[in-house]
Amino acid sequence: MIRRLRDERGATAVEFAFIVPLLLVLVIGIVEFGHAFQVQGTLSAAAREGVRAMALRNDPVDARAVVREAAASLNPAITDDQIDIVIVGGTVDTCPTTGAGDTAVRLTITYPKSYLTGFFGTGIELTGTGVMRCNG
Repeated sequence: MIRRLRDERGATAVEFAFIVPLLLVLVIGIVEFGHAFQVQGTLSAAAREGVRAMALRNDPVDARAVVREAAASLNPAITDDQIDIVIVGGTVDTCPTTGAGDTAVRLTITYPKSYLTGFFGTGIELTGTGVMRCNG
């Protein structure tokens, strides 16, 4: 019986060697997905804050500043060319001060997120979008 247990020790080591790479890929995937999910949540929240600022104050510079402040935890930081502000449903370039009607503002943030480990490639592009009717 002791000899039989000794013979199985090698089999256990081989099985472990087959399973470890799969487990490592699974753990790395969970970490990468969790980080991407957190960044996506930050982008969505920043887009909502920025579109709210634009809809109420009608100032694109202020809206961009609000987005950068709301997403201050991201590294690298969001730049102005990653923030796109569009007025939809109207014939004007800014939110009207009275009687918004169907005019809304859409703010989209495009953010290149690099992977933490580089195991799955260099990175992905995430977006956060917020839409709000002008004047709230």
